[in-house]
Amino acid sequence: MATYGKLLTASLRYASARCANARVLVNVPLARQRLAKLASSMKRNWISLSVAGAICAVPVAQVDISHEALIKRASSLVTDSANTYLSQTTLALVDSLTQYAKAVRILVALQRRYEASAKKLNSADEEAVWQVIVQKREEVSSRREDCKRYESSWMTATNLSGMAAEAAYNAGADQASVTAQTSLDLAQSQVEQVRKLLLEAEKDLLESKAEDSPRIEPSAVLPEGDEEEEIPDAYLRED
Repeated sequence: MATYGKLLTASLRYASARCANARVLVNVPLARQRLAKLASSMKRNWISLSVAGAICAVPVAQVDISHEALIKRASSLVTDSANTYLSQTTLALVDSLTQYAKAVRILVALQRRYEASAKKLNSADEEAVWQVIVQKREEVSSRREDCKRYESSWMTATNLSGMAAEAAYNAGADQASVTAQTSLDLAQSQVEQVRKLLLEAEKDLLESKAEDSPRIEPSAVLPEGDEEEEIPDAYLRED
C-alpha cells in the first residue's frame, strides 16, 4: 500500500506539471497578441513627418491636431533651419571677402614699393622682395576662389530663406516668416557692406597691375655689395 501511495502521488505531481506547462504555452501566443495590439496602438498616436529626407515623429494623437497646425509647425522648423544655414554661409562669405580685400591691399602696397625702390636694392634684397610679392599673388588668387565658393553657398542659402519665409507666411506662421525675412535682409546688408570695400581694393589692384607686372630686369638692380638703400622691416612684412 505504501508503494501504491507513492506512485499515486508522483502521478498527480506529473499531471500538475503538464497542466502548468500547457497554460504557459497557451499564454505565449496571447502575450504576443497583446504586444502587437499595444504597438499598433502606439503607432496610431504618432504622426511621422518627412523633412529633408529625415523622419521627425510628432507624439500627438491625430484627433487632437489638424493638418493645418502640423503644416504651420513644420514651416516654422523649416525657417529655423534656413536661418541657421544662412547665418553660417553669411559668416563664411563675409570673412572670405574681408581676407581677400586685405590680401589685395597688401599686394598693391608691395608692388608699388617694389617698383619705387627695386633699382636701389641689391640683387639679394630684390630677390627677397620679389618672392614676397609672388607669394602674395598666390594668396590673392586662392582667396578669390574661396570667395566664389562661399558666395555660391550663400546664394543658395538666400534662396532657401526666401522660400522658407514665403512658406511660413502661407502656412499662417507669421512670426516665423517675419524672422526669416529679417535674417535675410540683415545677411544681404552685411555682405553688401563688405562688397563695397572690396570694390575699392579691386580697383586699386587693376590700376596698379600688381598681379601682372613683370619683375624688374636684373640689369637694373644694384649688384650685391654695392651701396643700397636701407629697407625698413615693414617692407618685407606681409601684413
